[in-house]
Amino acid sequence: MVLRMTRPTKRPESSFLTFRKRVPADILAKARGQSVTIHFPPSAADNATTVTVKLGEVVKFSLRTRDPVVAKSRTGVAEARLQSVWESIRSGPKRLTHKQIVALAGQLYEAFAKSVEDDPGSASVWQKVIADNDAAQKGAFANGLKIFTDDQERQADSLAKRFGPLVDVVLQREGLVIDDMSRLLLLRQGGFALSDAAKKLKKNAEGDYSPDPTAARFPIWEGVEQPKATAATTITSLFDGWKKEAVKRNLSQSTFDEYTSRIGMFLKWLGHDDALKVEPSTVVAYKEHRLELVSAKTVKDCDLVTLKAIFGWAKENHKLPSNPAEGIRVRVAKKTKVRERSFTEPELKVILKTAQSYVQTAKMEHPKMAAAKRWLPWLCAYSGARIGEVAQLRRKDFDQSEGVWFYTITPEAGDVKTKEARRVPVHEHLVTEGLIRYVEGVADGYLFMNAKTREDAIKRLGPVKNRVRELVRTVVTDPNVAPNHGWRHTFKSRAMGADMRDRLVDIITGHAAKTEGDKYRNANDKTLASGMSKFPRYELKSE
Repeated sequence: MVLRMTRPTKRPESSFLTFRKRVPADILAKARGQSVTIHFPPSAADNATTVTVKLGEVVKFSLRTRDPVVAKSRTGVAEARLQSVWESIRSGPKRLTHKQIVALAGQLYEAFAKSVEDDPGSASVWQKVIADNDAAQKGAFANGLKIFTDDQERQADSLAKRFGPLVDVVLQREGLVIDDMSRLLLLRQGGFALSDAAKKLKKNAEGDYSPDPTAARFPIWEGVEQPKATAATTITSLFDGWKKEAVKRNLSQSTFDEYTSRIGMFLKWLGHDDALKVEPSTVVAYKEHRLELVSAKTVKDCDLVTLKAIFGWAKENHKLPSNPAEGIRVRVAKKTKVRERSFTEPELKVILKTAQSYVQTAKMEHPKMAAAKRWLPWLCAYSGARIGEVAQLRRKDFDQSEGVWFYTITPEAGDVKTKEARRVPVHEHLVTEGLIRYVEGVADGYLFMNAKTREDAIKRLGPVKNRVRELVRTVVTDPNVAPNHGWRHTFKSRAMGADMRDRLVDIITGHAAKTEGDKYRNANDKTLASGMSKFPRYELKSE
């Protein structure tokens, strides 16, 4: 019976967290005494580290961190590595093909060719390495006290002395147990690869950093007898299955677009579409790769959220035995707040004035795009709505109730985050500015984009929001305030100053009820109009 220790533990004698896992009984006799090397990639909180542990009844070693988040991530890496070792032991020593041997030698080449290329040191040092490697190939490093039956045996001993420790690291990293002949051939090819790496570093030391043609000779390591993905276990098929179910839950198109993009990036980095090959260590490696390119918040809220959702769905629906992204996290530092998220008085005035005076300037600009730049900042200013919600308004979404104009933000027109329609009274300032005249002048359909259907509007929404954002950024350049979403904070702040009731403001802005009781408190048109009448006009005249 396998004892699964999925959580790091503490030892009384050390502040470091500890990994502990029992070796399966069916392989204990063969595994006992073998050494396994486990490499932990760097994280935001800790540097990379490598541990080598000798197998007994229990595998136990320090995770070399006090951080519980890092420790949990390393536990996942260790379990994945040991699982591959268990399977390798069960299936017995493998015989590698020539291509596989050269591919593993290529890992040695890459490790050495890139490790010190920035500061390779003296060319003479690498010349000596080349000479020693050549001598090892001829048997010069063999044990001088040992009697050999022939030159071939002497050369094998020499290769093991010179290259054995490095070859073993590669084998242990891949969880491989190989037969004697494969090991001998790997020692020889590994020696050739290390000599090639030394020659490359010698050229670097001499100032030659021209493109490296040698690296191309090594094939990509594809593993040994890896399980092949069926149509049901490709990452693409799992994503399609998740999406089919998610459509029934009415998730927004923007969510589908975001997940499609994230899965695409993951597949491109991964280089294959086999979900069975994705281990916790794979996800950790991808996390570290992404952290080099984007912020920790993006990795946490976009990359990992996507992988956890897709693989979690696969686990729940018995498509995969486990979720390889489960428990893998990114610690995000609290963002320093240097200002309020709402616009300052000078900022809101210049935005509204810029929109007010905007006229179509480019011949290729569609009149509805020009109208979006004119009216969307004003609509957001007097509603606190998300810009996408007002950008997808249609002519038929406007109507009058007891002499007051309203518009309805509805999922029928496009994506609405809450999935619920809501009524918003048109502030009298918008009426005097001419919004209703513009609305009545549009024959039918969408007011701010040239779209015919809901699906078409969803596709066209992004460019509309981006063009408005770009316009605002020409006058408000502070990166600490969002050019579109800043109105949401501004509206609520001004509403509070006008003593508008909190629940009424939440209804207008589309914020969720704060309590269970608030869910029972709705507002009719008269109440909404009365509340909006309290909201102060934005005075644009300079004082």
